[in-house]
Amino acid sequence: MGDRFSHSYSGIISPLLKGDCAFKIKSINMQPNDLPSPDPIANAHSEQLRLHIVREIAENGPLTFARYMQLALYAPGLGYYSAGSRKFGAAGDFVTAPEISSLFSQCVARQCQQILIDLNGGDILELGAGSGRMAADILRELQHTGCLPHNYFILEISADLRDRQEKFIKNEIPELSHRVKWLNRLPSPHFKGVILGNEVIDAMPVHKFKIDNGIKEVYVNWKNEQFVWEIGEPSAALSDYIKNLTIHFPEGYESEVNLLLKGWIASLADILQEGLILLIDYGFPRHEYYHTDRDRGTIACHYRHHSHFDPLILTGIQDITAHVDFTAIAEAAAKQGLAVEGFTHQAGFLLNCGIATLMPQVEDVAEHYRIAQEIKKLTLPGEMGELFKAIALTRNYRQSLLGFIRMNQVERLSGHR
Repeated sequence: MGDRFSHSYSGIISPLLKGDCAFKIKSINMQPNDLPSPDPIANAHSEQLRLHIVREIAENGPLTFARYMQLALYAPGLGYYSAGSRKFGAAGDFVTAPEISSLFSQCVARQCQQILIDLNGGDILELGAGSGRMAADILRELQHTGCLPHNYFILEISADLRDRQEKFIKNEIPELSHRVKWLNRLPSPHFKGVILGNEVIDAMPVHKFKIDNGIKEVYVNWKNEQFVWEIGEPSAALSDYIKNLTIHFPEGYESEVNLLLKGWIASLADILQEGLILLIDYGFPRHEYYHTDRDRGTIACHYRHHSHFDPLILTGIQDITAHVDFTAIAEAAAKQGLAVEGFTHQAGFLLNCGIATLMPQVEDVAEHYRIAQEIKKLTLPGEMGELFKAIALTRNYRQSLLGFIRMNQVERLSGHR
């Protein structure tokens, strides 16, 4: 939930690849000893969740990584997103695009505005709203342009985040807060408008696999007072999914798959009668995701603005993410009758939506410089501009989308080179 762009994020991909992967290594902590030490309260919280997971392992045996990730992030009252620690901003573990600059949300608002005008009204549904800042900035921009949605729904599974969002929105836009409504589940079918998912998919639990004399699943076990990796036989669902990728993986290759994605896209398709699903996340088309050089997968962790690759430590007090296979999104959408109308990198989407024209005219040199730096962070290839992607799925809407009017790269979503 929320995009994970920590101060040491540049270089998170291992290894860096030609073409799409333009990140430059700055400062990434590869060893747990390099990370900041948790305070006693955080340590106690982590220990409580570890005991919860250890009990489940004792009862049921080693866990799939997907189950471990589910518990680490979402165990009620204990998981990273279910507990009360601050995740976003300078005091949290990572900085999100909406937190970096309100210009990001203003660009998203412009794309929403196009849909709301063409549909003669409608609603916005945001899936996982982080701190609530993007919702506030979108509504503020749509109020400015005279194109407010009937309702701004937020589907938030974390009670803690929901409480923070409500307080933030009531403080930021008190005159518009009545339009914001929180949901515990997706709304009923016949939704008309825009469904937004900014950095949602990367927080979905994934199954980890390894090619070791065939397809094997990588499990999590508890030995010698620590979580450890353990290789075992895969489930039929995982094995079939990997075989259907029709990719030759070399011996020793490791990566992950999101078995929840297909059903998740189907659930969104079920409610969308007319409008747009806009998903922004970091990841690749399939042929780049499973590149032979990216042989250790994309799972990464974020803790107090440091990024590393060990999800088995700091359980419950660090974020765990995996990059997104955008080809899988496109395939799942097509099976549900959705049109894949757009795919581009974040820089392309923001430029198409006019981020340069949205930059406020300020006389103060320092303020102008600050805003310019924010735009650079959002759009430059070595920052967030290329790794982050936007994909547009529509139903009963075939107009050219503002955010994809140029640099639309849908053809890259083919499962082949």
